Amino acid sequence: MITTLPLPPEILVLEKQFVKQTDDLQQLAIIEKLTAHYAYTDVRRAQKLLSVQKEIIRRHDLPDFRLTYHLQTGFIENQLYNFRLAEMHYKDAVELTEERGDFQQQISVYIDYAGLGINNKRYLRAEEYLEKAEKLLTAYPNEKSRIGLLCRRGYLHLHYGEDADAIKCFLDSIQLFQSLSEDLGYPDYYLKSLIYNGLGSVYTRVGKHKKGVKAHLQAANICETMGMRTRLSWFYQAVGTGHLSLDDVEAAEQYFLKAISIEDDISQQSRAGSYASLGMIYARRGQFERTLELYDRAEKLYLEKKGESQSNLANIERLRGNLYKQLGKYKKAIRFYHAAYELANEVENYRQLATIYNDMAECYAALKDYANAYEYQCIHDGLSKKAEEQVRKQKINELELRNEAERARRERELMRLQTVELQAKALRAQMNPHFLFNALNSIQNFISGSEVEGADSAVRFLASFSSLMRKSLEYSEKQYISLEEELIFLKQYLEINAELRFEDRLTYEVIVDEEIEEDIMGVPTMVVQPYIENAIEHGLRGKKDGKVTITFILQDEEDIIRCIIQDNGIGRPKRREQQAQDPRFLNHQSRGTAITEERLRIAHGVKTGDFVRTYDPGEREVKEGTRVEILIPISEIRK
Repeated sequence: MITTLPLPPEILVLEKQFVKQTDDLQQLAIIEKLTAHYAYTDVRRAQKLLSVQKEIIRRHDLPDFRLTYHLQTGFIENQLYNFRLAEMHYKDAVELTEERGDFQQQISVYIDYAGLGINNKRYLRAEEYLEKAEKLLTAYPNEKSRIGLLCRRGYLHLHYGEDADAIKCFLDSIQLFQSLSEDLGYPDYYLKSLIYNGLGSVYTRVGKHKKGVKAHLQAANICETMGMRTRLSWFYQAVGTGHLSLDDVEAAEQYFLKAISIEDDISQQSRAGSYASLGMIYARRGQFERTLELYDRAEKLYLEKKGESQSNLANIERLRGNLYKQLGKYKKAIRFYHAAYELANEVENYRQLATIYNDMAECYAALKDYANAYEYQCIHDGLSKKAEEQVRKQKINELELRNEAERARRERELMRLQTVELQAKALRAQMNPHFLFNALNSIQNFISGSEVEGADSAVRFLASFSSLMRKSLEYSEKQYISLEEELIFLKQYLEINAELRFEDRLTYEVIVDEEIEEDIMGVPTMVVQPYIENAIEHGLRGKKDGKVTITFILQDEEDIIRCIIQDNGIGRPKRREQQAQDPRFLNHQSRGTAITEERLRIAHGVKTGDFVRTYDPGEREVKEGTRVEILIPISEIRK
């Protein structure tokens, strides 16, 4: 029997405090600490505490506690293989974390949600959230999160049959663990056990059974040492199965006995498998009564989740048939084989069905009923072909899934490269030559003037102009900057235009919605400036009282800022008339705005979309000039 580790002193203290505490908020704080421990050591206790937490949260509006509740409940339901419930809680956790969590919390939730996707065979979703986590990790590195990412990628490769890639991910994550200097907690040890378990599974699949046993044993030892029982039975069963593959029956028996000693509800299926494996060991020894008793115990556990265990139940019936065939009781064996067939047929497990019919053919042959033996052997041959076709289709499906995932990865990488390339193009097209030459000429005039005020102005404007150029170069290397930085850039750009290029014939106003948090809301770099430049160059040039107003409004219930650029210029209809009469306009192309619209499309993560709209007088309450509305996606910035 596996002994249960005593509760740590701090947990005993918390349990006493929990019993005495009557204040809801204090209870929630205690529950969070207790469930952080019990989620790994005593799931049933954790579930009871979470049910109390749920009732308290219903009575209060406490988003932070609600986030923790969904995270812990999602984790536990995932452990219990209740994937639908886990999905619901993780979705809520993702939403809450994106709304109010920091980046490290987001990374952690994305990685855990990807783990659920892998368990639930939703591999594309797992890929999507691992990509999200990796993107954040690039900007906000964290070694533990990197290990979690590698672990989940390893399991994806494992499920795709990419054994070499899976082994590399698991070994890299183990190496990263060894380099950690900080103390490890239950989540870290749990993750470490998953990594060794995954490594053991890959080694076993490629026929390296000794390495597989060693890795599975390391996973089991971690859990045993830390008192983490949610996966311990599975790890013991894997070690036992590995020893059977190495024909070390005594060692296999030892670990199967350990597996069935874990009385956790979570380990129900693994205990059932261990009972069945022990039965086969005792059958080899001729201990038939003990064998049947073990098969009965396995069947009882499988029946508790019958819908998920038809193949396992069929296998138990087949094992009983094998036992009676071994005893020479062929007619009784055939009855059990028929029962096995009925169960396996419900789930169309052709490989299992073929094996059962082969067993029945052997029994009929032993009874010298050659007609039935021939008939069942023919059925076996037909089912074997179906089984091969089933395996072939499964491999094709897995290949298609891998190709789809790889295609999605390539598309995301292509979008990233497109973003980088477009930013470089945007920098080259950002500043209109008219602006650069006029600004520099004005500064030169100040410098060449004899008045002291002119020299002072030259120094001030040159400093401002240099700062603007430096920011332009600096921001061109970033995909996102804070809105606060964008506003500083725009105001500096407008100020230089107003005082140098237009000599005080231009005024401007920048209005920011009070709901917008300028310092933490990030926007794609320099997406507004090209449209302001268009307004100045084509709407206000030559006007004595030109004005441009830039307004930033937070979209309701969306992670989008609507930027409105309104000028009081001549408007597009009149401008088109001028262009038709003036050959200087015929060759003009607004490269900056065209590139920016492409950047916005990529930032929104779609192939097509209308993110920039332009309105003329008479449209959308526009009385004069031109109105441009830009939908800018927000990316949270942490300083």
